[in-house]
Amino acid sequence: MEQQTRQLLIQYKAELSTELDAILAYWAKNTFDSINGCFAGRIDENNIIQPGAPKGSVLNSRILWAFSAAYSLANREEYLHLARVACNYIIKNFIDGKYGGVYWTLHANGKPLDTKKQVYALAFTIYGCSAYHQASNDELAKNTAIELYRVIEQFSFDEECTGYLDAFTRDWKEMDDIRLSAKDANEKKTMNTHLHILEAYTALYKIWPDDSLKGKIILLIKNFIEYIIDSRSHHLMLFFDEWWNVKSGTISYGHDIEASWLLLEAAEATGDGHLIAACKNIAVKIAVAAAEGVDKDGGLFYEYEPGRDHFIKEKHSWVQAEAMVGFFNAWQISGDVNFLNQSLQSWNYTKEFIRDHQYGEWYWGRAADGTVMKGQDKAGIWKCPYHNTRACIEIISRVSAVLSKNSCL
Repeated sequence: MEQQTRQLLIQYKAELSTELDAILAYWAKNTFDSINGCFAGRIDENNIIQPGAPKGSVLNSRILWAFSAAYSLANREEYLHLARVACNYIIKNFIDGKYGGVYWTLHANGKPLDTKKQVYALAFTIYGCSAYHQASNDELAKNTAIELYRVIEQFSFDEECTGYLDAFTRDWKEMDDIRLSAKDANEKKTMNTHLHILEAYTALYKIWPDDSLKGKIILLIKNFIEYIIDSRSHHLMLFFDEWWNVKSGTISYGHDIEASWLLLEAAEATGDGHLIAACKNIAVKIAVAAAEGVDKDGGLFYEYEPGRDHFIKEKHSWVQAEAMVGFFNAWQISGDVNFLNQSLQSWNYTKEFIRDHQYGEWYWGRAADGTVMKGQDKAGIWKCPYHNTRACIEIISRVSAVLSKNSCL
């Protein structure tokens, strides 16, 4: 390894170690709801807590994951304490003891609000509980994750065509509107839910190496290869009916680059050499495809509509976070320094334009004209300490591994 590259990596790790501390300090200081013994449901764009805001299952599960993963990395007791608070609140309030699964949202006082079963939310609860068990060895968290896995397999798995159906009523009946968010297509199967089930199952397998779970991870990877990744463009297709017919042409650059490294992480967890080799090859191809959305300033655009040849030139914070990891992962696989430079450029764009230098944490993103996007939460149903803390943790860990491997050079 060249000395210049080594120094770049050392600096990258140092900057993200500092950034990780800053992000988590923001969440510890600004978002804890001392009245209800949990975390605030929403902080608006002016950094003001909205005390009556609903509490989201995805937000709370991602908070749980962030503090758990940070504790496993840094062994700081305050992180474990906040993870414990988050886990206890989720198990007490979000878990549906009658029908299984988790509620989508709660009232500010912790009572059920939107009781639909969005499988995406179950996946994130598995992800958070698995990380907390890894950090704390808490058996209740592990058992909760296992039970949610079984609920997904019982109600969401499609026995006929494989894959997972997106959403249900509280008692697991079909529902008309199964969209995860207002911008999504109302289709039975989505790339996004499958990606985060894969992510969750991989985390669960690390603490519970069950053979059936391993089989589901392998099947999910094969679903991506066969149905979700376009074999010609290497972009991900987003929406499908229950028979895997494609229902959208939109390209999501953030999901492309996020999937590139999560697929490989899942394959590596299984230990299947052929699958690992295949996912390494796919990861690099997806990274090349995602790089089509990199702007000249280093930021990664949000989406592209091929039918209209139209870029959605917003630069969302989570997309930049995933670009940091995905391009770094492609460099680790290929040795192509252009990928490392793209990862560094993503971080340089983020620290200059996405990080909130006044209040802390990251803005939702920048609009196409370069201004901070208006009307977006600093914390909320979707704005969570997940993509950014994970990018920091992944880069810190990966740089450490690369430097250790090359220490004798």
